[in-house]
Amino acid sequence: MNQALQVCLIIPTKNRPRDLELAVRSICVQTVVPLSLVIVDQSLDDESRRRVEAELAEAERRRGVRWKLKYVHDPSISGGAMARNRAMAIADGDVWVFLDDDVILEPDYLEQLVAVYRDCPGAAGVSGIITNQRRPPARYRLWSALFVHGPFRDERQPIYWNADRLHNSPPLAVDRFTGAAMSFRAGVVRGKVFDENLRGVSEAEDVDFCARLGPTAVLLIAPRARLEHRHSPAGRLRDHWLRRSVRGDFFLYRKNWNKGFFNFLCYLWLWVGYCLVALLAGLLRASLDPWRALRTGIEEAAQAAPRPRGGGAT
Repeated sequence: MNQALQVCLIIPTKNRPRDLELAVRSICVQTVVPLSLVIVDQSLDDESRRRVEAELAEAERRRGVRWKLKYVHDPSISGGAMARNRAMAIADGDVWVFLDDDVILEPDYLEQLVAVYRDCPGAAGVSGIITNQRRPPARYRLWSALFVHGPFRDERQPIYWNADRLHNSPPLAVDRFTGAAMSFRAGVVRGKVFDENLRGVSEAEDVDFCARLGPTAVLLIAPRARLEHRHSPAGRLRDHWLRRSVRGDFFLYRKNWNKGFFNFLCYLWLWVGYCLVALLAGLLRASLDPWRALRTGIEEAAQAAPRPRGGGAT
């Protein structure tokens, strides 16, 4: 199977040597051996590289497989989007599998991805399913059902919440992937880039990349390709969730979704929901922090997103 489609793994990383070590360890026991592993390391030191090389050396000793590692260590790189672009410039193979540095793959993860590409020749991309994504509290799900509509609705999350029930289901069509567990045919995405205006914690670069493949691109989640996303605390935003959510939605609307009256209404209604969250959270905490998080998210997205053309709201 791996002779038919060669797989290149791409992992951006920064200051997570232990997480990366565990991710690579799970790669080393895959039933399909990848053609190459490309790691773009933004850390200041070389601890991550030493751990990766030790894992690959041990795997080579056990399995007799020589691992092809392409390791880029450059602290001047800022964010996952820029790191992925550096990796794509040197990637090889037929399928490019993008992973976060804090995931743990089940042993047949790559085998299941390749099987979907084999069985669905029209698929532009295939994602795995995150098995440890917790269902959010009822109050958040109610808020989302009321205020999140149209292109802002994330159809991936209910799939992740039901990972066990969907284990043996056929591939599921979606319109976006998560950067922690996405893959594409190299021929489809070669020459394309992630938006490097998104620096640092590059929120929404994965959804933006998928949107720019166009509405005819077939994107599938493979429920049998399973992994855990451990959400390492290193390098993550620690303020109110409004900042991250607002930043991603504002960026995506201005860049991809500011067309049509329906999208405009969905955008306005979502802002009503965000303002309601900031109001209630601020009152409960007797704090202005939720409003500050909302404002910061808007400012950061505005710096990255181009101004819309036409009559869309800004």
